[in-house]
Amino acid sequence: MNDLFLRALKGEKIERFPVWLMRQAGRNLPEYRELRKKHSLIEMFTSPALIEKVTLLPLQRIDFDAAILFSDITIVALSLG
Repeated sequence: MNDLFLRALKGEKIERFPVWLMRQAGRNLPEYRELRKKHSLIEMFTSPALIEKVTLLPLQRIDFDAAILFSDITIVALSLG
């Protein structure tokens, strides 16, 4: 496991700055667009398997150190009814 990002968050001495990716950058991937054709955003935000898949898509293409879990601010609104 790549723990560079976690060590940086803990304030430990690291050999280089970690590179991480937020989900918005993954929207341009063809694999993401294919998933969006099959699943609604709500379905993608609430399915652990889909969250994992979308989060890892960019990491499968580029050797980033971390990725932010796939979610959206609309989840907060949904929880409020």
